[in-house]
Amino acid sequence: MGRLYYGTTTDAIELPDRMLAHLRIVASTKLRRSESFTVSWTHSSGDGEGRSTIWLHCSIPLRFDFDRAEAEQIDRAYLEQLAQEAASSNGIVFDLTEQTQTAPVTHTDIPRADIAGPEPARRAA
Repeated sequence: MGRLYYGTTTDAIELPDRMLAHLRIVASTKLRRSESFTVSWTHSSGDGEGRSTIWLHCSIPLRFDFDRAEAEQIDRAYLEQLAQEAASSNGIVFDLTEQTQTAPVTHTDIPRADIAGPEPARRAA
């Protein structure tokens, strides 16, 4: 399990490395563009029932810690799914009770330009 540190707290949000790796790419892409979004997750059985949500904004520090030294392989379809969810009013929703989320991935070589859609239109000066 990897850890996401949100804000200045020392409490970590634990997510499987695969989820965390994909979230890191989507968050980096969106926050670089100053696009905020939410991330929600259902609590795993050890944390009791319920869910939590955080608001990701470029002014809030984030740190991604992974258990494994080697980088996770990136699944293009899963990455695109998360990018679409991040752009929706619901935001990204992880179900930590599902075991299928940690299945091995097979796709790599993701072109960064089309991860989160086109760049926003800019006004002519």
